[in-house]
Amino acid sequence: MFADLHMHSTASDGTDVPEALPALAKSHGLAAVALTDHDTISGWRPWLDAAPRDILRVPGIEFSCYGDHGKCHILGFCPDPEHPQFQAALQEGADLRRKKLDTRLQWLERHGYALTRAEKDQLYHLSSAGKPHLANLLVEHGYFPDRTTAIQAALNGIPGGNARIPARIAVEAIHASGGVAVWAHPLGGVGERTASPEEFDSLLQELMGYGLQGLECWYSKYDSPTCGQLEARAKELGLLVSGGSDYHGANKQVCMGTLCDGPAPVPGVSADRLTVLPWLEKEGLIR
Repeated sequence: MFADLHMHSTASDGTDVPEALPALAKSHGLAAVALTDHDTISGWRPWLDAAPRDILRVPGIEFSCYGDHGKCHILGFCPDPEHPQFQAALQEGADLRRKKLDTRLQWLERHGYALTRAEKDQLYHLSSAGKPHLANLLVEHGYFPDRTTAIQAALNGIPGGNARIPARIAVEAIHASGGVAVWAHPLGGVGERTASPEEFDSLLQELMGYGLQGLECWYSKYDSPTCGQLEARAKELGLLVSGGSDYHGANKQVCMGTLCDGPAPVPGVSADRLTVLPWLEKEGLIR
């Protein structure tokens, strides 16, 4: 039984609609998946209702956060979507993303990158508009040859505008709503620099102080020894073990289910390594 507990849909910055992901996951040999869109749960319902029915689905979210010791992403598995504290965290993230989109659009316009009114309206209609959405539009207008170049040449240079909520708010909201808070790609995600051991330790201690319950030990960017070391650290500290690819469809060159970078990647991680799954089952949060 293989699992992938980190993937994105068009509800945030992926390119597959939520309802297409279960069948795609099944075709990749996965038996358990989690939908973890950035700062939104708007994709849950179509994803949960989609066929096939014989694949285990873990509803989740990935909060963009900052802590005293750096930036991070916090996965929340099976939170109660109606819990007031969780709803407040969602709203804070949505407000910040809206303000950052305002900042980005104003900067692009001042620097000669013109988007149509309809395109701007489309961006504001999205639950979680981000750099990939803007970059795709810049490529369509012919400003840049590809999405990566657009992000590096234009969007990474836009000053100001924070779209991250405090890590404490995310972890506490997930915990209060009955979910599991897991630190996503704790050594750095795809396209990000690798954190130093000191940076990792400092932020880990901070997040555990807020009630962090797990680590994403198995991840597509990391090699097998690194994943094993993270797994050993999680178990040493009594943290739950999770794993996911960070699949975004065409917006990120990561194959669904692929865990561990290197010459022989594996198609997902064996579910019996992921202690977060039996914990969720024991609590009755997934069946």
